[in-house]
Amino acid sequence: MANAHAPDSSHYYVPHDSPWPIRGSVALFAIMAGAVSFFNDWAGGWAFVPGAILLAYMFFGWFSAVIGEGQHGIYNNQVDRSFRMGMMWFIFSEVMFFAAFFGALFYARVLVVPWLGGQGTKVFTNFLLWPQFGGTWPTNGPGHVGGHADSTFETISAVGLPLVNTLILLTSGLTITIAHHALRAGKRGTLTLFLALTFLLGFTFVGLQAHEYGEAYKEFGLKLSTGIYGSTFFMLTGFHGLHVTIGAIMLLVIWLRVLRGHFTAQKHFAFEAVAWYWHFVDVVWLGLFIFVYWL
Repeated sequence: MANAHAPDSSHYYVPHDSPWPIRGSVALFAIMAGAVSFFNDWAGGWAFVPGAILLAYMFFGWFSAVIGEGQHGIYNNQVDRSFRMGMMWFIFSEVMFFAAFFGALFYARVLVVPWLGGQGTKVFTNFLLWPQFGGTWPTNGPGHVGGHADSTFETISAVGLPLVNTLILLTSGLTITIAHHALRAGKRGTLTLFLALTFLLGFTFVGLQAHEYGEAYKEFGLKLSTGIYGSTFFMLTGFHGLHVTIGAIMLLVIWLRVLRGHFTAQKHFAFEAVAWYWHFVDVVWLGLFIFVYWL
């Protein structure tokens, strides 16, 4: 903030020189190196630790700098609009990210599996290559590339932990909305309480999903390697669980800032950004619940 000046309506704040981008690049390179080492069996899971520590350090330092600049009144309305547009584009990129996985699920379930079973114009695919394949969903593929769907794994019922987690996330969407209204009304006590409930519900969701993964692996024989069903199931639910974890951590940070007296009824973009992200996570889960667990 050494080169920063108080903003006015005619000037746009230009950040001073910052070491955080290069530190973030080093952290990402370390994570990539760890991934290469892990997947080539050169090292165990600890190979990710240095990069993860560097990345956490970068996030903590960079966000602390941005929070400090915001609290010192450096940002004007132009910067606020830039932050909002940036968050909107970020959430749009996340929508496209999950759309790719939902698209893969649709393509495999509605098109490819029936084709392999001899339906439509792909009858010779079944006759010549996979004559014993029934083409029903869920499946882990024809026998020679994974096994028959009805003999190696079981699916997870929507009635159970998935339904409980759905109720948890829907409730968290309500609590974050109440917290937002409380912030705009200047009710700090209500804000603190319902914001805390939101991130506690988020961490509860992640814990229950971890328990569900344990049951899927041990009791149902469902793994990432269980053909197309297992891969789509774990990729969709796993990446969503990662987003819930990140969102819950973001909510925890916002809650700590609320305890320190940050945000006013007029200026609270950081709170709104996290709230947008959390509602996005809720909507994605509803899609997962319907298309992965229920249908």
